Amino acid sequence: MKKIAIIIKREYLYRVSKKSFIILTLFAPLIFSALVFVPLWLASIKSSDIYNVAIVDRTGKYASLFKDTDMFHFQNATQIESLDSQKERRSGIFAFLEITDDLLDNPEAVALYSEKQIPADLTREVNQTLSRYLENEKRLSFNIPNLDEIIKNSRVQINVPTIKWGKDGTASASSAGIAMTIGLVFTFIIYMFILMYGAMVMQGVMEEKTNRIFEVMVSSVRPFDLMMGKITGIGLVGITQLLIWCILTMLLVSTGGIFFGAGAVQQASAMQTGLQAGMTEMHAAKSLFSMLDSFNFVEIGIYFVLFFIGGYIMYASFFAAVGSAIDNPEDSQQFVTPMMLFMVFALYAGIYSGQNPDGPLAFWCSFIPFTSPMVMMVRIPYEIPFWQILISLVLLFASAVFFVWVSAKIYRVGILMYGKKPNIKEIIRWFKY
Repeated sequence: MKKIAIIIKREYLYRVSKKSFIILTLFAPLIFSALVFVPLWLASIKSSDIYNVAIVDRTGKYASLFKDTDMFHFQNATQIESLDSQKERRSGIFAFLEITDDLLDNPEAVALYSEKQIPADLTREVNQTLSRYLENEKRLSFNIPNLDEIIKNSRVQINVPTIKWGKDGTASASSAGIAMTIGLVFTFIIYMFILMYGAMVMQGVMEEKTNRIFEVMVSSVRPFDLMMGKITGIGLVGITQLLIWCILTMLLVSTGGIFFGAGAVQQASAMQTGLQAGMTEMHAAKSLFSMLDSFNFVEIGIYFVLFFIGGYIMYASFFAAVGSAIDNPEDSQQFVTPMMLFMVFALYAGIYSGQNPDGPLAFWCSFIPFTSPMVMMVRIPYEIPFWQILISLVLLFASAVFFVWVSAKIYRVGILMYGKKPNIKEIIRWFKY
């Protein structure tokens, strides 16, 4: 154990002191936050360009319905001339809206023409304007007194709240959407870190094998100790980076949320009174925090660490075995591809399990060691039975121990093999050495 501890310390300190680790650790949260807030900022910037739209209304009934907006300026065109002649004569017109017949009788008698791709905002504006008018005309054709008021009073919208009972009998608001979001976030984190740091284990083993460093180290350290030291050391690097990312991301998101939240409040105050907007936002925030309080994040965090450790050890041992058996990265594809297929399937199984956490896919994939780390993290926020989590953890760690033993058999032989690309049959024969 002392030798493994020395290798773990060496791997950990060597990698956390690298400039690439420091730069990636500090700037990755900035990139993640920018991916969230930059689109919001860009969406809030309105274009100063105004598109001129000429309306060719052959019926004379619809042209007056269109009002100018921030993006579009509507103007009437000559009804007698053909569309081609108006196109040649008018410059600066972005699009032509032609209406050739009564739309109640012939809904297809309208079209938008332009030499460029018509933006979705213009199509939406035209559709909404004509739809509102035609719906009103259709209601009037029924000749029913106060029909608009009857329809308005008959509309009923219900938003049923979901309440969860605690073990002590207390009731708190809950949300299946928030539960699924929490599970998917943890699932993506496990998937990303197992893939990223498992590949780092393989790359590190290949580099040291190519540099012939192992030939010196195996004289005083067992190959199994080398493999476990490298896997554990790199895993601790991943946990360190994850903790730093979480802290920095929460700080940046909180700062960005205050900035954009203030902008949202100012925009809302322009539409409503300040008191009404403030009460609505306060009620929404209170409801959100009430829903979040219904989740036991300490318990979820503990299970996340356990499933991450089990999944990482299992997959990292595969990557270490592959790195010891080959001499160059080009030869790794035939061995890495099956692992990647399992991981991709586990990710998709986790995503689809969020829609039905107790379905057959979610239930059985929770017990398969190759998929359980990703699938279980989606199901745990739904508070599944403890026996399912326990069985999943037992199977995962038992499989991790077994695959570490298998990988160590490959590792101890492959790490000293040079100049030959092994096949599956030869790797199986290494178990007898």
